[in-house]
Amino acid sequence: MKLSTESIVNNKQAWEDKGFIMPGYDTEAVKKRTLDHPAWIHFGGGNIFRGYIACLQDELIKKGEAESGIITVDSFNTETIEKIYDPFDDLVLLVGLRAQGDRYLRVIGSIGGALCAKGEGFGQLKKYAESSSLQMISFTITEKGYAVKDMNGDVFPFVKEDISAGPEGSLNSAMAVIAAMLYFRFIAGEKPLALVSMDNCSRNGDKLRAGVMFIACAWAENGLVSQDFITYLESGKVSFPWSMIDKITPRPDSGICDELTAMGIEGMQPVRTARGTYIAPFVNAEMPQYLVIEDDFPNGRPPLEKAGVYLTDRVTVDRAEKMKVMTCLNPLHTALAIFGCLLGHKKIAEEMEDTDLRKLVYRLGYNEGLPVVVDPGIIRPEDFLREVLEERLPNGNLPDTPQRIATDTSQKLAIRFGETIKAYEEKGDTSTLELIPLVIAAWFRYLTGTDDNGEAMELSSDPMLEYMQKTVRKEWYGNVCDGIKVREVLKNSTLFGTDLVNAGLADKIISYLDKMLAGKGAVRKTLSEAVGKD
Repeated sequence: MKLSTESIVNNKQAWEDKGFIMPGYDTEAVKKRTLDHPAWIHFGGGNIFRGYIACLQDELIKKGEAESGIITVDSFNTETIEKIYDPFDDLVLLVGLRAQGDRYLRVIGSIGGALCAKGEGFGQLKKYAESSSLQMISFTITEKGYAVKDMNGDVFPFVKEDISAGPEGSLNSAMAVIAAMLYFRFIAGEKPLALVSMDNCSRNGDKLRAGVMFIACAWAENGLVSQDFITYLESGKVSFPWSMIDKITPRPDSGICDELTAMGIEGMQPVRTARGTYIAPFVNAEMPQYLVIEDDFPNGRPPLEKAGVYLTDRVTVDRAEKMKVMTCLNPLHTALAIFGCLLGHKKIAEEMEDTDLRKLVYRLGYNEGLPVVVDPGIIRPEDFLREVLEERLPNGNLPDTPQRIATDTSQKLAIRFGETIKAYEEKGDTSTLELIPLVIAAWFRYLTGTDDNGEAMELSSDPMLEYMQKTVRKEWYGNVCDGIKVREVLKNSTLFGTDLVNAGLADKIISYLDKMLAGKGAVRKTLSEAVGKD
């Protein structure tokens, strides 16, 4: 059996006999309607899109609540399209990993096509942008995808090229491509549109808007677009709703591949892309999922609430996002990632069996996070945190690794810890924080590239790795840190969300760091002492 349109039509019963939920609609007809009358485009065709967002539309089409699917776009690379989308007719196998051990199996048929924003793909995007049927463009491109400047506030060279090129030029950044699509939509009659970031970052809609407006305003200043285009972007015809998304979708696991192969399904092997990411014809993911979106869609939208999405106001989205990203899940994930790498763990679930690490995330969540959470009203924070700690993180069937979660840590610290620290600053109470400073110190310790056994440790990719290792030295291991240089970094409010020196946390962080640098086993000893305190 091969995952293909022909197979799911002609061998439908065989798929169902193996336990798969099938689309239940003509996927080719849906694809044609999608390309002829696009309503939804999504940038970032990775696992969270294929295993969650595409599944939402699949459910709506199946229920008769939507007629078209989603066109997915890779900003500048055809590798994923050529290896994962095209060979399988844009179909996806979703393998839901329940904590009880059984599988949720589903064939998703809602992806109407995949293209690259470069070359011919850009021309196709221009055509789609001009279409009156287009209601939304959504994004899962990670927080760095919205950046137009580096950590020092300097415009990236490739963004400077985009500013010079203008909307008709060969563009290098996702923000320039989106600005160009909006320009074509403006020229076609100032048609309304919603741009919905679904990335895990605070007030993600504002980050998307800032990136797009930076490019558009630079074009206007250079005379490449009219001021009327800027007026259109600011008129309310283009919206940038905030959202909160939550579903753990680890890289495809070889064990799941083996299971699918044993079922007689061909070609399930995962692919490692040139960018270092992993993708496969299947997505393995946990079952709990949450998506909360500000209901601001100037040109209409799919009835996402009928697929379990919360459509609400901006204040509620903000509270739900802070609950998840800043207190009840993501900070715990990052803490487990950093310590897991240092202590040699290979799975997140395995870490939850480590007494010290279990104490760490329980105290981090209940003692330091929950006290500053504002209840969003739609999801009770105590229930959310309980599910995270008791069901989601300990799920041994979820093949998630600390090494994956440790990717791009520098881009996450400001949100996952900085906002909570600021909440304590507002209360004048940062002296009570113990575990957030411990995790930040552990990140510096992690950057030495030496694990707790004194062995060399491979670091996960991070755009600030080179910058940070100008400060953090391997030679610190077995000695102490350079406190002056560490303090300079701790003042970086862009990196940490606030000035940690002014917040009164520098001494605590440096003290923890020096303890963890002492030698073999020092990380474990420092962690045990910290979580063992009353």
